[in-house]
Amino acid sequence: MSTPVNDFIDSYISSGASRFHMPGHKGACKLGIEQRDITEISGADYLYDAQGIIGQSEQQMSRAFGSAKTLFSTEGSSQCIKTMLGIMRLTSEKQRLSVLAPRNVHKAFIDACILLDMDIVWLYPETPGESICCCDITPKQIKQALDGNKDIDCCYVTSPDYIGNIADIKSISQICKAEGVPLLVDNAHGAYLGSLNENIHPIALGADICCDSAHKTLPCLTGGALVHISKQAPKEFLDRAKTVMSMFGSTSPSYLILQSLDICSDMLASGEFRQKLSQTVCALDKCKQRLAALGWKLCGDEQLKLSVRASECGYSGDELANGLRKLGIEPEYSDSEYVVLMAGIYNTRNDFDRLVSAFEKIPVKQALRREIVPLCQTKSVMSVRQAAFSRYRTVSVDDALGKICAMTVTACQPSVPVAVSGEVISQQIIKILKRYSIFEINVVY
Repeated sequence: MSTPVNDFIDSYISSGASRFHMPGHKGACKLGIEQRDITEISGADYLYDAQGIIGQSEQQMSRAFGSAKTLFSTEGSSQCIKTMLGIMRLTSEKQRLSVLAPRNVHKAFIDACILLDMDIVWLYPETPGESICCCDITPKQIKQALDGNKDIDCCYVTSPDYIGNIADIKSISQICKAEGVPLLVDNAHGAYLGSLNENIHPIALGADICCDSAHKTLPCLTGGALVHISKQAPKEFLDRAKTVMSMFGSTSPSYLILQSLDICSDMLASGEFRQKLSQTVCALDKCKQRLAALGWKLCGDEQLKLSVRASECGYSGDELANGLRKLGIEPEYSDSEYVVLMAGIYNTRNDFDRLVSAFEKIPVKQALRREIVPLCQTKSVMSVRQAAFSRYRTVSVDDALGKICAMTVTACQPSVPVAVSGEVISQQIIKILKRYSIFEINVVY
C-alpha cells in the first residue's frame, strides 16, 4: 500500500531545505513534531482541490470504504456535517430546504441549519429515553414522517449515538430511496464499522452521504474526519462536495492531521486495521461478559463501546466515573445515568485487565430511585437562523419559562441540544437544563 502524504514530508525533511514559508516555527523542535508540520508548499497538494498526494490518499480511503468519493477533513465531523447539509443546499433549486432529523443531533447539525437557513422537522422516540443522547427512531416512524410531509428534502440520522445504540440504517435507507429522499448519516462514532466481520458501515447499508470522525475510533489525530459519498448518490453531490467543504474550513488545514489520515488510509487498505480491530473487539467483549457476571448493567450495540447504566447499579454516572478515575480508568463520558468507555486498537491487554479490576473493586448496589426527564416535543415559533441571529439577553433558566431560545444550548459533551434556537422554553426543558448543570440561557430579546 502507500502513504503519499507522509512519503512527501519525509522527502522534504530529508532535503534539508531552508523554510522560508509558513508555519513560523520553521521546523524547530519544541513539541517534537514541528519538522512534520508544513503548509501548502510546492508538491504538497491542496486539500480543497486535491489532485496530488492528498488526492491519492483520499482515493485509497475511498476504495477501502467502497464509496464513490471520500474527502479528508482536518476539522472533525463538525466540518463534515456542515458539508453534508451544504451539498443538499447547493444541489437544490428550492429557496428553503427542510430536513427530517431525530432530536439527538450534534450541535454542528444545528449550526449548519442556522448558516444554511434550513428548516428542521424533528422526530422523537415512541418511548421517551433516559438521555438526550438517545433517540430510538424506527424505520416506520421515518416512513410515516416522509409520507406525511412531502416537503422534506433529506433525512438525517445520528448512528451510532453517544451511548452506543445503532439505528437500522439499511431499512431507513430503503425507505428513503423509495421516497426519493437522500439519507445523510452522522456516523462520527462508527468509522470502524466497515472493518468488522460484517460490514455495517452506513455507506455499505445504503446511505447517500455519511461522515466519520476518524479520530474517535481509528488511530488518527484529533480533528481527522471523513465525508463519504455513495456510488448511488447523484453526480452533483460528487461535483460540489469539495467546494462546499471549503466553505466551512480553514484555508490552512493541518498537515499533521492529514498525515495521520494518510496512515489510517494505508492501515485500512492493507488490512492491518481489520486484524487489530478483531482482536480488540474480542478483548472488549470478554470484558463485557465479566462485568455482566458481576452484576453491572450494560447497554448499547457498539462493539468498541462499553456503556454502563450506572443508575441501575446504585450510582449516578458521574459518581461511577469518578470512582473509576481513582482506580486509573478515564471514561469517555458520564452523566446522571450512564458511563461510557471507548476502546481502540491500541488499548493493551493490561488496559482491559485494569478495566475489569476497577469494576471488581466497586460494589454493585441497589438501583437508584430517580426521576426520568425525557425530552418532549417542543414548540418552535421562529426559524433556527432567525432566532440565532436575533438580539438576546441572558437569564436564569428559572426565569426562562415561555421565552424563546436564542442560540442553541448544548451539554458538552455530548454536544446534543437541550434547547434549540427558536423554541419556546418549557418547564420540561428547564428540568433537563438543570440536570446537565446549565443554569443560564440566552433568550430572544
